[in-house]
Amino acid sequence: MPIYEYACRECGHHFETLVRSGDAPACPSCRSGSLDKQLSVFATPAASAAAPGPLPGPCGACGHPDGPGGCAFD
Repeated sequence: MPIYEYACRECGHHFETLVRSGDAPACPSCRSGSLDKQLSVFATPAASAAAPGPLPGPCGACGHPDGPGGCAFD
């Protein structure tokens, strides 16, 4: 079930909700179904002195047990 962000056209409330296939979400504030799907913004870790270093490169550099091309970095 993906999490989507919405803005209600009726009351202006912004919220996130889990949406199952075939379900129509409603605003938790006013129960309106008049919603605009928002672009999700995701967080990335900030670099700090305690950071372990750069992420591994693609295709075999990460040490995935399925070998080169087996990880999500293809």
